[in-house]
Amino acid sequence: MTHPSPARRTLLLGTALAAGLVGLPALAVAQSGELNLYSSRHYDTDEALYAEFTEQTGITINRIEAGADELIERMISEGANSPADVLITVDAGRLERADEAGLFQAVDSEVLEERVPEYLQDPENKWFGFSKRARVIMYACDRVENPPRTYEALADEEWRGRLLIRSSTNIYNQSLSGAILAALGEEATEEWSRGIVANMAREPRGGDTDQIRAVAAGEGDLAVSNTYYLGNLLRSDNPEDRAVAEQICVVFPNQDDRGTHVNISGAGVAANAPNPEAAKLFLEYLASDSAQAYFAEGNSEYPVVEGVAAPEWIQRFGEFQEDDLSAETFAQNNADALMVMDRAGWK
Repeated sequence: MTHPSPARRTLLLGTALAAGLVGLPALAVAQSGELNLYSSRHYDTDEALYAEFTEQTGITINRIEAGADELIERMISEGANSPADVLITVDAGRLERADEAGLFQAVDSEVLEERVPEYLQDPENKWFGFSKRARVIMYACDRVENPPRTYEALADEEWRGRLLIRSSTNIYNQSLSGAILAALGEEATEEWSRGIVANMAREPRGGDTDQIRAVAAGEGDLAVSNTYYLGNLLRSDNPEDRAVAEQICVVFPNQDDRGTHVNISGAGVAANAPNPEAAKLFLEYLASDSAQAYFAEGNSEYPVVEGVAAPEWIQRFGEFQEDDLSAETFAQNNADALMVMDRAGWK
């Protein structure tokens, strides 16, 4: 497997951005003013995404970065005086928390309605997904001949002491469990959670990348992770990262029934946005072909807009069927899913 060099990746990204903001002619007209962006996306590569918007529109972005929960609490405390125009964060669970706190306003946009799939947006147009990440099963290529093919199979006795997974407090796992709760019901989800606990190679610690590294180091044979973590290891400039990634194979679970759980990175216009038109324009920009290509190239994510390709190092994982359960549904299930995991002893 060969990986694009940093120079090649820069060229790919530059070409994508230069392709123009397809479907969004309004962005070609320079605007005046500013946009106050509250962001919990801590990816250095997002700098180019925001610079492209300013170049296309003339709108200056003032950015405040912090953890999602911190930003949500800040907006709540600021109330009607909040300067936030847009909140952008990862995981539908956090977007739904912000919506339940009354922090978003509905956005009337034909562009967003047409370009963002219905199941990846709030039914009342309060928030929209702009990139996807599949939560998959990863395994040691050289030690596992017949990996589990479903999320349910992760709880089978065959995998006792072999599974690496993050804490139940991690929102990615809460959303995954929320999707399983929607598919199987509470009793079966609790039984599944008990099986997950029984199969853990060690107590949960660290992030998704730590689980992948632990599989490569032989601490366990299976891990649950979002795809972009492995993608970023594959395209890393560090040969040790690439060596870890080359030991890992991927299963997209539940391909014979509901499909693989997919979560999002998304955004919404703040309820008290002082610059609502600029905020709407920014969301529409995030759905443009150039911004979608940027999400994909910049952080190894899947675009949400049909026709925009995932980067080549993500395509190596193969095509897969997505679970088209509404992101709102599994997000609203997060709290119940956490209680189920707690009862099962998932720390």
